[in-house]
Amino acid sequence: MPATRDELMAFFGDLDIGVSTVDHQPVFTVAESGDLHDRIPGGHTKNLFVKDKKSRLFLIVALHDADIDLKKVHQIIGAQGRVSFGNADLLMEVLGVEPGSVTPFSLINDREALRVTPVFDAAMMEHDILNYHPLKNDATTAISAEDLLKFARACGHDPQVLAVSEQAKAAAQ
Repeated sequence: MPATRDELMAFFGDLDIGVSTVDHQPVFTVAESGDLHDRIPGGHTKNLFVKDKKSRLFLIVALHDADIDLKKVHQIIGAQGRVSFGNADLLMEVLGVEPGSVTPFSLINDREALRVTPVFDAAMMEHDILNYHPLKNDATTAISAEDLLKFARACGHDPQVLAVSEQAKAAAQ
């Protein structure tokens, strides 16, 4: 069974990670979340669940307005060939969330199999506070960038912080 929001919050507590959560109407796309950006401070994000031609799985997490070239991102993240989006069944099987609720917090559901490689965009990680769904898209949870890394590592993952967005690549030059 996938972790619940309460179990996620308890895990944060066990790790001594402070978060704050705002409940809201469900949002399924970045476009639908516009007014939340005004109400909730911090970097707002998007999450891309992708696989390569060898069925290796990646969770690419970037700022909501990041430009990511899906035809070239495989070269940056170490994927074998171009990536494509993982389907809803695979997403539920591996990360325990539905489309529209994808979040790095879903790594809590991949603690044993460790099937997903998390990739955090370098431009996103420059923000002090970042916002993600707490496993469902009817709330937003704020966490520090440092604590996001701590969380991912506590789930057994070693997140890659890479310049996957055009914005991060430009900042690195």
